[in-house]
Amino acid sequence: GLPDQRLGEIAAAIVELKPDHPCTEAEIMEFCNQLPRYKRPHRIIFAQVPRNPTGKIEKPRLREMYGGASLVAKQNHS
Repeated sequence: GLPDQRLGEIAAAIVELKPDHPCTEAEIMEFCNQLPRYKRPHRIIFAQVPRNPTGKIEKPRLREMYGGASLVAKQNHS
């Protein structure tokens, strides 16, 4: 999730495309229409996804990069 002033947090998708597989934001949003509304991303971000040496996505690093770290800290202190 990304921080949001009104809602606190909004769903976002960080998408890393393979070089030979182009895709548009509209195509991703169309794909996400099969999800329940509350799970659909409000923002699509095309960027490289940080991974550790074994290939797993580094979620804490993503939170740092996109501002979600402060949300996690607030939840842990509640």
